[in-house]
Amino acid sequence: MRWRPCGTSMYKVLFIHKFFPGQFVHLARRLTRFPGVQVDAMASDPAGNVAGVRLHHYDLHNQGDGRIHPYLTRTEAAVCQGQSVLAACTLLAQGGYRPDLIIGHHGWGELLYLKDLWPTVPLVGYFEFYYQGTGADVGFDPPGPVSLFDLARVRTLNMVNLTQLEAVDRGVSPTRWQRNLHPSPFRERLTQIHEGIDTAFASPGSPEAVTLSDGRSLSADQEIVTYVARDLEPYRGFHIMMRAAVPLLRSRPATQLVIAGGDGCSYGPPPDGGGNWRERLLAELGADLPLDRVHFLGSVPHADFINLMRLSRAHLYLTYPFVLSWSMLEAMSCGVVLVASDTRPVTEVVEHGVNGLLVPFHDPAAVASGLVAALDMPMAQRLRLGNAARRTVVERYDLETIGLPGWLEMLHQEFGLPRPR
Repeated sequence: MRWRPCGTSMYKVLFIHKFFPGQFVHLARRLTRFPGVQVDAMASDPAGNVAGVRLHHYDLHNQGDGRIHPYLTRTEAAVCQGQSVLAACTLLAQGGYRPDLIIGHHGWGELLYLKDLWPTVPLVGYFEFYYQGTGADVGFDPPGPVSLFDLARVRTLNMVNLTQLEAVDRGVSPTRWQRNLHPSPFRERLTQIHEGIDTAFASPGSPEAVTLSDGRSLSADQEIVTYVARDLEPYRGFHIMMRAAVPLLRSRPATQLVIAGGDGCSYGPPPDGGGNWRERLLAELGADLPLDRVHFLGSVPHADFINLMRLSRAHLYLTYPFVLSWSMLEAMSCGVVLVASDTRPVTEVVEHGVNGLLVPFHDPAAVASGLVAALDMPMAQRLRLGNAARRTVVERYDLETIGLPGWLEMLHQEFGLPRPR
């Protein structure tokens, strides 16, 4: 079925994302340039503004009293989130607002009840992860059997996912592996479209030296290994990286290890007993780690991350079988030699010896060996791998030729989004 707009002079698009703009930053920005398209967004904790987008806030209501089965804690939170979005959108509707298209993220339950308010408005959901009892993050680290009660808990987590899958008219997943995590009856509703990497920005170039907090400077003539994550936590292999750093730095006395990322937990739990994972791993490794060559930068601006990739001799990316980070694709787009974990969806992108090196996630010694191999490469081989890495991203994930055109064409064909003049 092809949807038709409501007939007003403006085609109205409403984005729903707790941390707007999130994955919709490029799409929302592009739509603001379309004549005849009005762009609104709703968020509880917006991460920033996009010029030309009217941003609406919703406040969380009815967050529960905790007297529920522990399996249902996240489900109750999602219901509260969905109710809060519904209440805020109801106020917009009472003021005369009606969108022609809603695009939202599935992760927090925000899409649960919008079809009850606007049943004829097409709803597009961004679905990046469907929980699995086997084959994904559960039981991966440490590897081992998962109890029946763990499987029951994970199955229950998908109650909200399934309700939203049933509600949307079209879903989008960024990688093939992430799409295929979802139950087969719903996969036909899911289109694989990556949001896109700005390969003009994330590109090879001349790096600037990095000044450390102690006044020292790191420059391109030094042997620099980089590791970057939103937060330094096990889901992104921080503990493995730190344990691999000991043999790496012992065998490479000139190597400098530069680590960027915050001390929170974006995905998994904090360490038992409190504190953060950085403190925990520093305490575990103690004097085995030469701290004069290990540099924690904290969270860094995007431009500084790109500069780090241009400065890096080898970049390490580790992850559970989980959502794929933009940072890995951006590092590849910068032409850095990538050493990455042999986990999915990494292997959907990286082919060992062709556009990067793959190492086993759970083996710090093998991770260190992979980094040493990258550092020992002759210049011609380094250039070949780096060029192939960039070519992979340009050909499969480029923002201007793949990501945005994929989104815009789907929205035009299925939901009548106007084409730009």
